[in-house]
Amino acid sequence: GVVPLLLVMMTAFVGYVLPWGEMSFWGATVITNLLSGVPYVGGAMVEWIWGGFSVDEATLTRFFAFHFLFPFVIAGATILHLLFLHETGSNNPAGINSDADIISFHPYFSYKDFLGFAGYAS
Repeated sequence: GVVPLLLVMMTAFVGYVLPWGEMSFWGATVITNLLSGVPYVGGAMVEWIWGGFSVDEATLTRFFAFHFLFPFVIAGATILHLLFLHETGSNNPAGINSDADIISFHPYFSYKDFLGFAGYAS
């Protein structure tokens, strides 16, 4: 659930930057620090995301593309989450059956997700 959450937050952030074409120094600092912490390619990622040394047309075009593409990535991550995580459960990634008498993890949370989505959609 953390990866889809981060994707939703990134989508909202790049959408927030778009209308004004600017961001706070704090936001730029956070993004720069997070990306520069990636081993080996962090510096190149920082230069690529900003399109140079300032927030200008290249950055806004890139953020617009991200804001358009991220919902599809979110949908894919959500499908993967529902298919694979709920099959074994986050508390049992190996899928070992520790107690056959308990209600299994997968059906409960799959139905809960389905009902939550149905309630949200209606």
